[in-house]
Amino acid sequence: MTITFPPLAPGLDEAYEVCRRETAEWAKTFYLGTLLLPPAKRRAIWAIYVWCRRTDELMDSPAAQGLPPAILLERLDAWEERTRGLFEGRVHDSFDRVMVDTIERFPQPLQAYLDMIEGQRMDVVKHRYADFAELQLYCYRVAGTVGLMTQDVMGLDPAYTTAPWSEQPDPTEAAVALGIANQLTNILRDVGEDRGRGRIYLPQEDLERFGYSEAELLAGTLNDNWRALMAFQLERARAWFARSEAGVRWLSADARWPVWTSLRLYRGILAVIERHNYDVFNKRAYVPRAGKLLDLPLSFIVAQAR
Repeated sequence: MTITFPPLAPGLDEAYEVCRRETAEWAKTFYLGTLLLPPAKRRAIWAIYVWCRRTDELMDSPAAQGLPPAILLERLDAWEERTRGLFEGRVHDSFDRVMVDTIERFPQPLQAYLDMIEGQRMDVVKHRYADFAELQLYCYRVAGTVGLMTQDVMGLDPAYTTAPWSEQPDPTEAAVALGIANQLTNILRDVGEDRGRGRIYLPQEDLERFGYSEAELLAGTLNDNWRALMAFQLERARAWFARSEAGVRWLSADARWPVWTSLRLYRGILAVIERHNYDVFNKRAYVPRAGKLLDLPLSFIVAQAR
């Protein structure tokens, strides 16, 4: 089914173009997948990405570094109030107009946005995670929520509603799982960078289980215990990617290829970490451009079957 949207209001083309450029600059793998979407959907995804990035920058931009926690929390409170205003049609600038347009075209759950802001508040006050249950809540808030924000943009295949009940996965659960998988991948890729901010996202119970100390992590120590710890973390992330796949198979036809592409490429970062022998302190794990282009036809083939 093809949905026809009204033309953009004057000035919105330029505002969406700003979102496109920002997405292309800061999320290269993700951006590649969005280019496979129809124009209306890709614009909405760019707008949502930029909102998420600007939320994150309240905490992690260079200008935010060194600010007292009270100031950071005040900034998040102000951002929450502004975000609530978007759902009431209140605008301050061209970016707000883009978000209001996106919300009108594709229904959005306000709570997902509020939950993400709550995840940023966690980063203000919480720099260690006792166990995976704590980390899973954080991952849901800062990334699983993206699945909730985008699921109505992506849409479901009409065949989903007529499929046998036993073959209908919960699309919301799958969308959240993909966000959590992506965030776990971010955490594993960025261990070295995060330690410089005083943050350790790997659960304390896992460090203890594998006999690897916090002091060793802060020093960037590479040993057998570290490699065993990281291998365990990578398999956990892969399990969350697997949980998301059932839902991806039921996305609308014009969204399956881009989402499969993004999923496969992001999961590919885990393989790069393995090839680097789990050295995330001195090497940046990423899928090279050639690898991304080679994966496009493979993801297309996967997207044709459920």
